Amino acid sequence: MPTEVPAVPRAERPFPAWPADRAARYRSAGAWTDTSIGAELASTAVRFPDRTAVVDAERRLTYAELDRSATAVALGLLDHGFVPGDVVVVQSANVVETIVAFYGLVRAGLVPVCALPQHGERDIADLCTISGARAHLVQADWARSDLPAAAARLRDTHGTRVLTVRGRVPGGLALEDLLDGPVERALPRPDPEGLAVLQLSGGTTGTPKLIPRVHCDYLCNARAWVERWGWDEHVVSIHALPVVHNAGVALSVLPAMLAGGTLVLAPGADAATIARTIEREGATDMVANATVAYRLLESPEADAGALRTLRRFSVGPQTPEYAARLESELGIRAIGVFGMGEGLIMCTPWDAPYEARLTTVGTPIHPLDEVRIVDDELQDVAPGEVGELICRGPYTIPGFYAAPEHDARAFTEDGYYRTGDLARAHDVDGTTFYSIEGRIKDNVNRGGEKIHADEIERLLVTHPAVAEVAVVGMPDPELGERLCAYVVPRAGAAAPTVPDLAEFLLGLGLAKFKLPERVEVRDALPVTNVRKVAKKALREDIAAILARERG
Repeated sequence: MPTEVPAVPRAERPFPAWPADRAARYRSAGAWTDTSIGAELASTAVRFPDRTAVVDAERRLTYAELDRSATAVALGLLDHGFVPGDVVVVQSANVVETIVAFYGLVRAGLVPVCALPQHGERDIADLCTISGARAHLVQADWARSDLPAAAARLRDTHGTRVLTVRGRVPGGLALEDLLDGPVERALPRPDPEGLAVLQLSGGTTGTPKLIPRVHCDYLCNARAWVERWGWDEHVVSIHALPVVHNAGVALSVLPAMLAGGTLVLAPGADAATIARTIEREGATDMVANATVAYRLLESPEADAGALRTLRRFSVGPQTPEYAARLESELGIRAIGVFGMGEGLIMCTPWDAPYEARLTTVGTPIHPLDEVRIVDDELQDVAPGEVGELICRGPYTIPGFYAAPEHDARAFTEDGYYRTGDLARAHDVDGTTFYSIEGRIKDNVNRGGEKIHADEIERLLVTHPAVAEVAVVGMPDPELGERLCAYVVPRAGAAAPTVPDLAEFLLGLGLAKFKLPERVEVRDALPVTNVRKVAKKALREDIAAILARERG
């Protein structure tokens, strides 16, 4: 085997590069460095070989053990015919083996597509098609569905090899079987500006968009988080949301590794499990969402005693009541945070005024982040007015993976990403803080997962009992929003129920978390003066109905 595997030529990569002038500026400022994710893990393992790197409900690995395991997996995959640049769709939950697999893939120069175990076969098939995935990695013992069986079916339809963690399946390659392999040989040397990870976008349409994160931009993102919070080897970061999603990788996995701290994987998002895990591991920091905050606040097991080591809870936008209660009832400093897989992260500084921490998402985490709030003509709005948030910077992508037509709509001519989020700038003691005021996108935010309404609508309109349908978010105190389907039945057909629609959508391979949880039957759907369905009216309608039902 050669001592160095050549990188994939940049000309063959189906995503745009940063403009040369901006790339040069990021390098000269030190935002981009000549290293890779795998090399940074090796460096941390040298500095802190015996410190706990990652722990779940059953296992823990030191940095030396994680480094060796990831290296063995990387070399084993290369020995089994994979080559740098191959794409692997990953469906694995919050277990130590997921982290070993993640680092093993990127060390081999392979590119993980960070899917969820909850994604249905339809979702994964789309991701395989768009990415040209060569393999599909699944957690064999995941209890909520038979991922190996789904992977076998996708192998037949898409030609993907089946990789597994936490178990073996016929015809698959178990990563556990690679762990005892030799690790003395050289690993591939990735291009720092080469593709490292493909994240999933919460963009404006149901067609999946893949976000190409390269080594230097993802490390810049993580390094900025470490510097914002002064993380060192004593930090213990607990993550209860899907760990390979962007929030997990950008704000927990990579920052903990750069600092030499400990990453704690909570096996579930229920309050009792999280509280026990925090108490057992002495967790100091947590990035979560309003759903997790709500559950902790409402659980008798998650009291101030159990959570006494947790000093900081980073929670998403528009949750002032939860933030206030976290501080007053549990004694945990609440930090507003806003982020996206495409790049930009904002959070409220530790010393931000109380009201700013409760009502805004703070400031960008990197000094080279550029943020604007614009109107429909992409002109800056007046200070204090609401407009669309657009951004660019050293870790905000310049374009999506193999989606040039979408890029033409999603980016301005001067390289700003159009987030689709509505925002407002606030001057607080001479510092500009930002609040998120809503969204332009037609999607539903269910517990932090962005669900595209048009994807569900395109499937539901093929139901034999559905003539017209519109899907909107309905307010929910735990998840933020749940899905409500407004349905106009076909003439002579009985109106479908929630179980009817669930059975139909699951039969089409849709993920369970995307299912409508309420059906409202109407004779017609309201429309705007240009004859489009009036989604705003429907959202207001379901909110009013729920308010009446609550009394």
